[in-house]
Amino acid sequence: MMNSNKLKSDFPILSRQIHGFPLAYLDNAATTQKPIQVLQALEDYYKQHNANIHRGVHVLSEEATQMYEQARQTVADFIGAKFEEIIFTRNTTEGLNLIAYSWGLANLKKDDEIILSIAEHHSNIVPWQIVAAKTGAVIKYIGIDELGNLILQGSEDSLERLLNEKTKILSLVHISNVIGIINPVEQFFGKAKKYNPDILCVLDGAQSAPHVNLDVVKLKADFIAFSGHKMLGPMGIGVLWGRKEILENMEPFLGGGDMIGEVYQDRFTTNELPYKFEAGTPNVEGAIGLAAAINYIRQIGWDNIVEHEKNLTSYCLEKLSKLNEVRIIGPKKMSAAKAGLISFYHEQIHAHDLAQVLDSVGVAVRSGHHCAMPLHEYLKISASCRTSFYFYNTKEEIDRMIEGIKKAEKIFRV
Repeated sequence: MMNSNKLKSDFPILSRQIHGFPLAYLDNAATTQKPIQVLQALEDYYKQHNANIHRGVHVLSEEATQMYEQARQTVADFIGAKFEEIIFTRNTTEGLNLIAYSWGLANLKKDDEIILSIAEHHSNIVPWQIVAAKTGAVIKYIGIDELGNLILQGSEDSLERLLNEKTKILSLVHISNVIGIINPVEQFFGKAKKYNPDILCVLDGAQSAPHVNLDVVKLKADFIAFSGHKMLGPMGIGVLWGRKEILENMEPFLGGGDMIGEVYQDRFTTNELPYKFEAGTPNVEGAIGLAAAINYIRQIGWDNIVEHEKNLTSYCLEKLSKLNEVRIIGPKKMSAAKAGLISFYHEQIHAHDLAQVLDSVGVAVRSGHHCAMPLHEYLKISASCRTSFYFYNTKEEIDRMIEGIKKAEKIFRV
């Protein structure tokens, strides 16, 4: 059994007092806090090894290069991928944009169709909207049922009904950052590939990488994008995994620096994978910090993380369901397909007001659309609050959140 209070000592920021209360950080879906092991890895790099990588022949450059490439190998091992298929980006958003621009602009034409879901984060909608506007492609959306599950078959907005000979891309979120359901993407990608093996299957893994043991073989995707900062790593570092045979046939997203092989006055050649997609000086310290975060997660163990999050989520669902004016978005009970985040809204108190009252008692939650306006409009909800857990959270923090909601009801005379 994992001791969350003991693990808290690895996170300096969690010892803070907010408005006279111990910080209860329940905004992990937005970003996670960083353990001392990650902070020390960053400090060690800058104090002992800082240099630009790959082309230097001096000791510092060679050390920095080795650390950067070892970080890439750590990421590759983490998701069961090949070394050359791991591209470092700034975040999930940049990875999805890279696919949209480098593959989408080159391969989409007028009336081709892109299938997304109504539950997507803006980062998996807007890049495709931009590319669709430039190419004349059309975007269609898979709907959700009353519990928030993506609809595979049956209704007009199911994947089965949307697939046709014009479908070129299926891009889906693995875990909704609003509903918190772990989507069975293997089934959706498998169905798309069975219909047409050439359909490009893209996975937004921003919310799943910190909580689910990703396996690029089992997921049946062609691309997976995720961010370091949501899994204990630094901000400004992300990962795009893509199948080697697809990446090799794509044009670079950005030009200059490490992405080149040779440059002449009238032409250039591209570098080999993965460097073809890493123009300019990369975020070396970010990659090193991400590797340290992955090693930390491995030490704790996936089974321990999942068990703890499910216990917290089940406890929180039970507590929220007892509040008369609170409405939970998505499943009301715990299941194997429910991740450690819950979005909810109050019938009488706006989400921002509620979050502000919770902050007054040291509880940090997210409020608003959570970068998912189409989903909120689909659900006819103006805004919601979201509480999201990681292994350093406790039931006592959830209790304080519940008491904070009750405090808000008193303030607003509900």
